[in-house]
Amino acid sequence: MDVQGLIQRWTDYLMSPQLWDKIGSATLEITLILIVSAIVVPLVKSIIARVFKLRRKTPLRGNDRRDTTILKLLQNIVVYLVYFSAIVGILSSMGIQVAGLLAGAGVAGLAIGFGAQSLVKDVITGFFIIFEDQFGVGDYIKLTGGEGTVVEIGLRTTKIQGPTGEQYIIPNGGITNVTNYSVNNTNATIDLDVPVNADIETVQSVIQEYLNTLPQTHEELVRAPQFIGVVNFNSTEATVRITYETLPRQSGPIGRVIRRDVISIFAGFGFIATDSDEGEES
Repeated sequence: MDVQGLIQRWTDYLMSPQLWDKIGSATLEITLILIVSAIVVPLVKSIIARVFKLRRKTPLRGNDRRDTTILKLLQNIVVYLVYFSAIVGILSSMGIQVAGLLAGAGVAGLAIGFGAQSLVKDVITGFFIIFEDQFGVGDYIKLTGGEGTVVEIGLRTTKIQGPTGEQYIIPNGGITNVTNYSVNNTNATIDLDVPVNADIETVQSVIQEYLNTLPQTHEELVRAPQFIGVVNFNSTEATVRITYETLPRQSGPIGRVIRRDVISIFAGFGFIATDSDEGEES
């Protein structure tokens, strides 16, 4: 074997101007592709966000929650398309026949088709979640994998931030039973126990007058809360009930305000009111 001749041929090849011209040209093309991709992704994402922002100011504005979800989906699609195009361009710059790879991928796809079924299922389910508006970004939902606020719905996964900050990343295909707490208004009740001899009729008018003022200062209330009156009693205590309706998942803070102030009103009449275990929200 002519080792010296082999080394000489390799040396000539590595030192040939044609090789370095190809390397220089490919390096320049790859650099330009990376630069253009780095510019296009944030630019197009910004344009999409701008379009949705302008749309919210027109008579054609839709559901903000749904718009936010579709906005993030479109931005994700842009990222995937740009990066895929960049990879194809880089491979072409390196002299790799992309068409041949894609043709080979069609054959290889038969071999990995069964393994890709879950991916296809995730993507299809993701589209159904978005276009059927099952839930959207900002909704508080509960499902098998956890519960929390939806922060992103992607082509393949949904990200949920839990109540204490943890993040769940759930494949869309694995989402089955979903409870959405952000679609309908919240109906809640406050039950208070008062002495059975309390003059509830006298206190009721004062409490209802107070409740009627709340919608002016609390936009989360759909209407003025109602003092229902006595719903239960025994030999020593009577349970009085207040009902109220708020925008989705906003009953907690205003409920604490109502409870505090109504207890204070009862105290002003000389009666001690305490929390009952029967209050609820739905």
